[in-house]
Amino acid sequence: MAESVIVETLEHHIGEITLNRPESLNTFTLTLASDLTQALIQLDGDPAVRVILIKGAGKAFCAGIDVGDFFGKSTMAYREWIECMETPLVTISRIKKPVIAQVHGVAAANGAGLVAAADLAIADETARMGLTAVNVGLNCVGPVIPVSRSVGRKRAMELLLYGELIKAPDALEMGLINKVVPTADLEMEARRWAGVLAAKSPLAVQIAKSAFYAAADLDYDKAFTYMNEAFARLCSTDDAREGVSAFLEKRKPTWKGQ
Repeated sequence: MAESVIVETLEHHIGEITLNRPESLNTFTLTLASDLTQALIQLDGDPAVRVILIKGAGKAFCAGIDVGDFFGKSTMAYREWIECMETPLVTISRIKKPVIAQVHGVAAANGAGLVAAADLAIADETARMGLTAVNVGLNCVGPVIPVSRSVGRKRAMELLLYGELIKAPDALEMGLINKVVPTADLEMEARRWAGVLAAKSPLAVQIAKSAFYAAADLDYDKAFTYMNEAFARLCSTDDAREGVSAFLEKRKPTWKGQ
């Protein structure tokens, strides 16, 4: 049986995760959700990796959750089932390294949630995204959490209630993704973009990510206090001193990750 996710380490300090159920449009199963979570944790702990890319095999990024085993569960079993499906979305916010979604084809329901949960997202010009579960009598109240933090309340509610797929340029305009590129260039551009990020101080990037998530729900003044403390800790590191010295000396910095 094929692996539900494929994990690779690429050049330029990039780790790549491929959702590998192309015959089912990479829909989430309990196995895929669990394997994706473990892959994220594995690459986060790999010292050779600084940035993580997530993409889908075949025609789609991810068409949501496989409902083939939907029927016959108790309420508690349904809760455990959906919690497992959404653990990767939460895990992305908890790991240190930035995650970029590389989106093509359809990213629907939990797939759209995965795009929104990623720290950054790049899509090809034909990609379509949406919270489509309402069309089959369900809803995307889990995926709408990261979606709402990307696009705001009104637009998130529209996506949640109408269940329509939106085109990549519209997703870009509303803030669900960061970049749209030609289909033929998607993989090259995603890896190039990841490489640019991986070339920066990994310590500065990781502290920036963790501080961003930690401060997101704090009161306005408390968020400044938290961020100032995070910045002060960063200033005390070897990499901060190296980066400033390299800038002043007009040379390329050598990052130590400490």
